[in-house]
Amino acid sequence: MALKAKLTEDLKAAMRSGDKVVLSVIRMVQSVLKNKEIDDRVKHLDEKNAQLHRLVAEETTRLERVAGMTREEAKKALTANMVNDAKTESAQIIKEIRDTAKLEGKKEAQKIIVQAIQRTATDHSIESTVSVLHLESDEIKGRIIGKEGRNIKAFESSTGVDVIVDDTPEAVILSAFDPVRREVARIALERLIADGRIHPARIEEVVAKVKKELDEEVRQAGENALLECGLHGGHEEILKHIGLMKYRKSYGQNLLAHSVEVAYITGLMAAELGIDTSLAKRAGLMHDIGKTVDRTVEGPHALIGYDLARKYGEHPIVANAIGSHHEDIPMEHPIAALVQSADAISGARPGARRESVEGYAKRLERLENIAKSFEGVLTTYAIQAGREIRVIVQHEKIDDARADMLAHDIAAKIQSELEYPGQIKVTVIRETRSVAYAK
Repeated sequence: MALKAKLTEDLKAAMRSGDKVVLSVIRMVQSVLKNKEIDDRVKHLDEKNAQLHRLVAEETTRLERVAGMTREEAKKALTANMVNDAKTESAQIIKEIRDTAKLEGKKEAQKIIVQAIQRTATDHSIESTVSVLHLESDEIKGRIIGKEGRNIKAFESSTGVDVIVDDTPEAVILSAFDPVRREVARIALERLIADGRIHPARIEEVVAKVKKELDEEVRQAGENALLECGLHGGHEEILKHIGLMKYRKSYGQNLLAHSVEVAYITGLMAAELGIDTSLAKRAGLMHDIGKTVDRTVEGPHALIGYDLARKYGEHPIVANAIGSHHEDIPMEHPIAALVQSADAISGARPGARRESVEGYAKRLERLENIAKSFEGVLTTYAIQAGREIRVIVQHEKIDDARADMLAHDIAAKIQSELEYPGQIKVTVIRETRSVAYAK
């Protein structure tokens, strides 16, 4: 600093005396000193900066040691907490929206559905894949079989039905998956036994005649179903397929009886809402018509029925209701939603449907496994014959808001991955238990 002050005084003196040489030298010295001062300051700042980085690194290391995690781990933990907070808030908002919608629509929907259920009642029957034909005596079994089995072979070839002749006294069993073929075989065999003439030519003749008569009976059954529902008209093929439902079943429920019931329920709900009841009943009656089409036609029965209805000139609303009652295509009219609801009501009614013990057990196991696949689920229980799944969750992982979202996620996955009759209720249970012992 003293040197700098001395140079300043000398500079002033040189300027007064006008000595240019001294003035130039003094200014050169000042410039050198100034550059040196700048370099010293830069060096000092670099040292301070390096010291600051060392302190930050030491502090970070100390914090990581105290927290027990690295910087990246802490960053991930913070991000995860922020995501969980956002999920919780969104779940709460979604729950509030759903609750509001339920308050507005639940009361009126319950009223319409309950009235429809109360006002309809039909008889229901359970069918199997075999028909037992009783005989007057076991001697007839030999005539049915024929010499070297030619009669039974001709009969099975003509009808497509297996004839089981076993040790059951005075009875033979007709076995076929197709109930229409089984009915043709039953009637034909009864006539052959009554006539007494059982040989290949006669078998073919009787079977052909019975098939023709059954076709007319099927058509008549279709007309009767339309009349029973207060409807009329329709293409001959449509009447035939409606009649064929008499010989089909779904989970043990007769398909025609189920379809008539769905037509009644759909019509009642449509009347309550002021919608065309004729179209509603027609859509309800024909919603499962795709199940009567030969199994060589591939695709969901709803879409097969949709194509069938369009092909034979049914109303577009009816065709759409048939195709969309399992949501294979978008719904275009309220009638489609009514048909879907009526179908679920008819199928879910106690005693309406049945399935094999093995299939039932596998369905319940699959139902529980789907619910267990979600994070935070402790255990699951399928109850009420698979109509409800109760899900016990870990309270420390799933809060009340997330529980509501979990119930809807499980329901959506069940709907997309599992086939089942009616509907399945998903109940998520979250509880906290505190236990202490007084000694």
